[in-house]
Amino acid sequence: MLLIVALVLLLVLPDPWDVYGALLFGLLGLVELYLWNRTVRRRRKEVGVHRLVGQIGKVRVTCRPVGQVFVAGELWRAHCAEGADAGESVRVTSVNELTLDVKVVR
Repeated sequence: MLLIVALVLLLVLPDPWDVYGALLFGLLGLVELYLWNRTVRRRRKEVGVHRLVGQIGKVRVTCRPVGQVFVAGELWRAHCAEGADAGESVRVTSVNELTLDVKVVR
């Protein structure tokens, strides 16, 4: 964003302020890119079904014992040993292949 401001200042400001303003905002833009890159590089990527364990979802299709639940923005096949009706909240306890084991949240 600051690099765009530097370009606009180069075109808009009168001499010699256009060069000074463009250099200042250009340098600030490069510092911004460097700091953003350092921040993003340190983050760990969270992918896979293991991140679903412990999350709470809503039952869409009654689980007696197999149905469907909506967890983390996705619809999953679920197994609930105690049974759960549509609309109830459930917590994911484990993942077996592409089926979530869930328990009703009371």
